[in-house]
Amino acid sequence: QVQLQESGPGLVSPSQTLYLTCTVSGDSIRTNYYYWSWIRQPPGKGLEWVGAIADSGNTFYGPSLKSRTSISRDTSKNQFTLQLSSVTPEDTAVYYCARDRRAVPSTGAIRGQGTQVTVSS
Repeated sequence: QVQLQESGPGLVSPSQTLYLTCTVSGDSIRTNYYYWSWIRQPPGKGLEWVGAIADSGNTFYGPSLKSRTSISRDTSKNQFTLQLSSVTPEDTAVYYCARDRRAVPSTGAIRGQGTQVTVSS
């Protein structure tokens, strides 16, 4: 059974870069036909797709965050990482990693429990 676990700092200062890691167990991030995604939910708002990395290593990003986002992977550790630069308080959210057969995961996609990130000085 596949499991995903997010990790990273709970508090980030404005203008800094946020780094989050998703550790996957029960499946390989190189498994064909799967995308490994990041989504987030700001307080009081709906889910927002941040981006994804495919089994091939190709990356895809949501238009609103594309200029500040990078997703990479470490296949030896079966992990993939989100890098979000120049954060502002508007980036405060619960961040989730997910697995699906599409770059933008469906609501029923397998995902981690989420990690709270607060951007504040």
